[in-house]
Amino acid sequence: MKELVIISGKGGTGKTSIMAAFAALAKNKVLCDADVDAADLHLITAPRLKERHDFQGGHRAIINQDKCTQCGICQDLCRWNAVSDDFEIDFIECEGCGVCVYLCPEKAIDFPLNTCGEWFISDTGFGPMVHARLGIAEENSGKLVSLVRTKAKELADEKKLDLILTDGPPGVGCPVIAAVGGASGVLIITEPTVSGKHDMERVVRLAAHFKVPAMVCVNKFDLNLDQTHAIEEFAKENNVTVLGRIPFDTIFTKSMVKGQNIFDYDLKSETGQVVKQIWGETCKTLGI
Repeated sequence: MKELVIISGKGGTGKTSIMAAFAALAKNKVLCDADVDAADLHLITAPRLKERHDFQGGHRAIINQDKCTQCGICQDLCRWNAVSDDFEIDFIECEGCGVCVYLCPEKAIDFPLNTCGEWFISDTGFGPMVHARLGIAEENSGKLVSLVRTKAKELADEKKLDLILTDGPPGVGCPVIAAVGGASGVLIITEPTVSGKHDMERVVRLAAHFKVPAMVCVNKFDLNLDQTHAIEEFAKENNVTVLGRIPFDTIFTKSMVKGQNIFDYDLKSETGQVVKQIWGETCKTLGI
């Protein structure tokens, strides 16, 4: 079984649009949306929900007013200023560190496990899909990313499918680390801007640190050819495979508005043929 994780150093590079296009081209696969902080692959794949499960992560402090003597120790200790003047916990400010719980002299603060999201198994027109949704202002440390990847692997084993296509989160933080570890390869979608190149370089180093083979694709390459050349030079200098270039094309926006991938929107578009070629190069590189 192979797992391809599609990531980007920054948001807005077109990662999910290309992931959705690959979903239409790949065979015998499970789709996995590991971008749980801002999951949006479901907007294009129209999943039919089969299973729904709660996700629990971290703890939430709750002051028991029957036991609280309003001594103020919790207010003094809380560096996040999450304890109000009337000794209620502000759940938005609370980081769940537990210092108030452990040092309250009256043991008046409960610390239950926090239900902060949901994860799902669905059917789509492109195959089974594992995805998730975090609650508003809930923190994602990478635990939910690891969970959806694990469930995708279990589903692939169960259905005897040999590929997992994972839409990873942007950046280089804990969610990205949880998304790339142990993958067969990562495809970095970047764009020809100063910030796009800078953040692509960071995620290339991250993949190298975890010894995960990296590939690069430049989306909207024709907006700045100098930056495109600079990105490709950096990739070659760091032994990163350059799979190709995708031109700027409003077909991505138009198909997104319709809730479709680019092949459902226009099967014969020139940009679609470029994406097909890049998918073919991806398969060759990974040995799919």
